[in-house]
Amino acid sequence: MRIFFSAGEPSGDVHAAALIAKIREHVPDAEFVGFGGDQMRQAGCRLLFDMTAFAFMGLLQVFKNYFKFRNLLKEAKIYFQTQSVDAVILVDYPGFNWHVARMAKELGIPVFYFMPPQIWSWAQWRVGKMKKWVDLILSPLPFEQRWFKQQGCPTVYIGHPFFEEIRNKTSDPAFLESFYNQYGNAPILTLLPGSRNQEVKANLDDMLLTVEYIRSILPKIQPVFSPFNTAHAELIQKRLNELEVSIPIFVGHTSELIRAADCCFAVSGSVSLELLACNKPTVIYYRVGLLPMLIQRFFRKTRYITLVNLLGVDRQPSAKNAKTDKSPIFYEDSMRLIPSEPSLADRNRMFFPEFLTATDRSKDAAAYFIHWLSNPSHLAIQKRQLAALLRNVDRINSPLEQAAQTIINRVES
Repeated sequence: MRIFFSAGEPSGDVHAAALIAKIREHVPDAEFVGFGGDQMRQAGCRLLFDMTAFAFMGLLQVFKNYFKFRNLLKEAKIYFQTQSVDAVILVDYPGFNWHVARMAKELGIPVFYFMPPQIWSWAQWRVGKMKKWVDLILSPLPFEQRWFKQQGCPTVYIGHPFFEEIRNKTSDPAFLESFYNQYGNAPILTLLPGSRNQEVKANLDDMLLTVEYIRSILPKIQPVFSPFNTAHAELIQKRLNELEVSIPIFVGHTSELIRAADCCFAVSGSVSLELLACNKPTVIYYRVGLLPMLIQRFFRKTRYITLVNLLGVDRQPSAKNAKTDKSPIFYEDSMRLIPSEPSLADRNRMFFPEFLTATDRSKDAAAYFIHWLSNPSHLAIQKRQLAALLRNVDRINSPLEQAAQTIINRVES
């Protein structure tokens, strides 16, 4: 059995690697090849190219690398034409993966979308591509699976592999012991600045201002940075040096620093699921430019940008929505312009208060941390609510097993 994978984001690389390992448990002689990252390589996938180097955002960056993408697609097409490929498995990264799906479909190769792009969130018209070029969607989210089925896409709900991956993660006890010896006497605020260069650059100054506001009220707070890679660590350290600010930076210990934290401050992304799984009260922050902020008000369909908040509201449908069979996570299709931001009351009801903003909202973000860390009873309430949500959404014992068995059975049949 030969399976072609295509994953472009760092998180997709992690999920694909976990699925490769699970398929190999059932089919030891399976061969894996494709586009991905170092995690997939370590899992035994022969990479044609490391796509995680292209984990950027924005049309300008896409145009700059147009010819590189075109050459990679030519390489994939030649591989499909000259090799016997039993299945193509795509992981998120839709702009590139739509083309991979189309080429595979035209050559009669079954196409599976594992961890599909969140087209239900915005640009919903792209569901036509999913219907045309993808044989089966393996959906990690219950409301997502319902939405795809309503659009006529063959979809199965497998549960989110992030929860399984987190359960299987092992912490570094030596690092934790050293960390607690040095910083354990202070409340820990773990700062997670994102996995893309652009995210770090856009959000770093606001994160530092938030820390400054918190320290003005709670001077004993100990912030620590957990960047995605060494390059991000160097970028952060350079900025700290410019501002003459001292904050420890640890690369490669995100899981440990999340577990050690009293609270976390994160740039929006899939890390929110790990924060939920670890029961960490968190504020989500995402700074964008004025133009992207305006554009998203026309095209975004979901009430929140954070998966944890969407999962939370999906579990709490109102009586009105129950009668009309409309999901509370979506805005009405008839609305042309969504609110610029949630109301204060709405944000206070969120599991993870979130800020999607084109302006500095660091003082507002800091207020949540000050409130939680100054009132242990309120922090405990927040943690109980997160624990209850996790029990509701983490019901599938092994999403990776579900995905692997579904793919193997379809290919073999």
